[in-house]
Amino acid sequence: MKVLKFGGTSVGSVESIRKVKEIVHANEEQTVIVVSAMGGITDKLIQAANLAAEGNTAYTDVVENIIEHHKNTVLELFLNPNEAEGILEFIAPELDELRSINKGVFLIRELSRKSLESISGIGERLSSKIISRFLEAQWYDSREYIKSFYEYGRSQADLEATNKLLSKVYPNIGKRSLFPGFISSNLKGENTTLGRGGSDYTASLLAAAFDADMLEVWTDVDGFMTADPRVISRAYSIGHLSYAEAMELSHFGAKVIYPPTILPVYQKNIPIAIKNTFNPEAPGTLIDGVKEVSGPKQIKGISSIKNVSLLTVQGIGMVGVTGISMRLFASLAAKEVNVILISQASSENSISIVIDSSQTDLAKAAIEKEFKRELEDRQISSIVVDDHMAVVAIVGENMKHSTGMSGLLFNSVGKNGVNVFAIAQGASELNISFVIKERDIKKALNVIHESFFLSDYSRLNLFLVGKGTVGSKLINKVGTQAEKLMKENSLKVRLVGLSGSKGMVLDPEGLEASSVVEKLEKEGIEGSVHDFRDRIIEMNLANSVFVDCSASEEVAGIYHSLLDANVSVVTANKIASSSSYETYRKLKDTAREKGVKFFFETNVGAGLPIIAPINDLVRSGDKIVRLEAVLSGTLNYIVNTLSAEKPLSEVIVEAKEKGFSEPDPRVDLSGTDVVRKSLILARESGYGLEEADVEVAPFVPQEYLDLPTLDAFMDKVKELDPVFEAKRQKANEQGKRLRYGAQLTSDGKAKVGLMEVDKSHPFFELEGSNNIVLIWSEHYYEHPMQIKGYGAGADVTAAGVFADIIKVANV
Repeated sequence: MKVLKFGGTSVGSVESIRKVKEIVHANEEQTVIVVSAMGGITDKLIQAANLAAEGNTAYTDVVENIIEHHKNTVLELFLNPNEAEGILEFIAPELDELRSINKGVFLIRELSRKSLESISGIGERLSSKIISRFLEAQWYDSREYIKSFYEYGRSQADLEATNKLLSKVYPNIGKRSLFPGFISSNLKGENTTLGRGGSDYTASLLAAAFDADMLEVWTDVDGFMTADPRVISRAYSIGHLSYAEAMELSHFGAKVIYPPTILPVYQKNIPIAIKNTFNPEAPGTLIDGVKEVSGPKQIKGISSIKNVSLLTVQGIGMVGVTGISMRLFASLAAKEVNVILISQASSENSISIVIDSSQTDLAKAAIEKEFKRELEDRQISSIVVDDHMAVVAIVGENMKHSTGMSGLLFNSVGKNGVNVFAIAQGASELNISFVIKERDIKKALNVIHESFFLSDYSRLNLFLVGKGTVGSKLINKVGTQAEKLMKENSLKVRLVGLSGSKGMVLDPEGLEASSVVEKLEKEGIEGSVHDFRDRIIEMNLANSVFVDCSASEEVAGIYHSLLDANVSVVTANKIASSSSYETYRKLKDTAREKGVKFFFETNVGAGLPIIAPINDLVRSGDKIVRLEAVLSGTLNYIVNTLSAEKPLSEVIVEAKEKGFSEPDPRVDLSGTDVVRKSLILARESGYGLEEADVEVAPFVPQEYLDLPTLDAFMDKVKELDPVFEAKRQKANEQGKRLRYGAQLTSDGKAKVGLMEVDKSHPFFELEGSNNIVLIWSEHYYEHPMQIKGYGAGADVTAAGVFADIIKVANV
């Protein structure tokens, strides 16, 4: 025998009821069917009852709408007029009762629990009668066999009476029979219900009483999911759960199955299959007594409960006092307040509980009354209520005796800025639950899903400022590398925000790299970079990375607030790292404290890896004692291109035309860029230098750089052509070459300026616009570490930024 239960969505329309018939008639076994009310009907029944109790005549509209819906369903299902007429006569008593009870409620302006239970159960009686005839199944009135009693604020099944009655009807059960779910009666014969979700429970009671081989719960999802698919698009169905795992997941918000459902079948060791009415071929989820304590997944799933409050009772006077907990929970039980989670400090200084937000005032009043004397004597200092909270739970038999589970869990949520208010873990190690702000639930679920490998891939969410030369190259790289990163590294890099001079565009589901610039131009909303920052923080996405491809001081100014909000920062903009040492240190410290990344590799050598090797040396305990570097690809190109035929002024124009220099070459020629880079190198090497500590000699005299316009400069700089040609010739005669470099010595002195090097120096053969850094350390003293390569250009800079982005994901 199989017991098949179909929920409200499964019987919510004529088309879905036809699917139910296909599923039922495909079974060769003896079949017991349980159905819920048609989708949305129970809510409408309760709505009508409440309107009637308020004296609002609109209740009749709701009632007639319910009646019309069922009549139309009959006429669409049963095309034979005589057959349809017979069905309408079959359900006529329920339709009459629906009208009469609501009219009675309207007349006396009172909705008793007894009346509400009668009204709310009519939906199951109507749907079950209609569907039983359509499925050609014998109809049984569950109220005659399922008995219940009222206790602790809800109806509870009277198992002894129920099993006794069902054992009598069992011999008469035919090949196909149907029971309405949810409804029951007490020993007085009065209508009762088993609570919302009670149809599952009805099916479980029947399966246990009839010793069925299987209970199938047919719903509108493919089974238990690893997480809520409305929150995590990458959630997938779980193939197998133990009874304990299913109970934990269903208790903590997984609406697939009503929690009490599991106990009756668990006691008889009857498996439960969760199946999708609209995708019957899907394997679904099997729930049984088999415990999988080995496998690749440490947890089976994540559940959550929203709309809860955290209530904390605290006070030094509670320490060591017996009976405090007993009195607390007794006072709540007396007011029928359900406690979802409990957390108590070992010091006994505080007890925290989580309850449904609708019961907060009731619970607080009950506790204040119980502990009135302790509150007056200040033994209990306060009762604190935190609203808008959520509970998240990770569940799995595999968690037992696995070390590091809590560490991985809380590290993953902590580094994404999710604050944990309370924690509860049972000795069974099957469930770890914790309390967070409701606004953080999406972020928490996503990072946990990734951390425990429940997702097929990790995800980075990028927010980019700057769509110029480097920015556009980076956008293109995000688009072209996406498939490879997914295939080889299981990493999905998504651009979710772009800010430019004409506003910004954001989409939490991701923006197409190929069209995002056009989208910004056409659909961008106005807003400053500060507005962009606020939107990033407001969106609160997991694994967020802010990418700066601008040269803006204003953009650099928002780094700290982003890092403080647990957003990693990757930047090609040198301003922040080369500003005051205090600012630099504050950014680095904040990133470390928040567990996020602050990467700026391209600040020194574009795509050339310079900062990372220095970091590795310092972290390994080595001490950097000296640096020499050529850090300007622009200036190196200029000195390498100078000749008798190509004077300085022409080479500057050529460098500008080839894109090697800034639009205004004076920026490069001033040496400011090299000073900033040398400052960053010094700081990363462990020297706390300020810009004033760097002795700088500009490439050309300051008087030329101070000219009011670029045109004026380009005209006057021709005066320096013979000067630089003389310098070049002199160096050439001595077997030397000109280089514009930076030096850092062990005494913390830094110098930037034009130098001459001979053939013995590594700078001598430096070609084109290449960069080079020489690093002397305690380990690399006689022979310095050399890092050399192409150090300018939008392509390599974009590649360097992209490499930093990938490093954020630890790939």
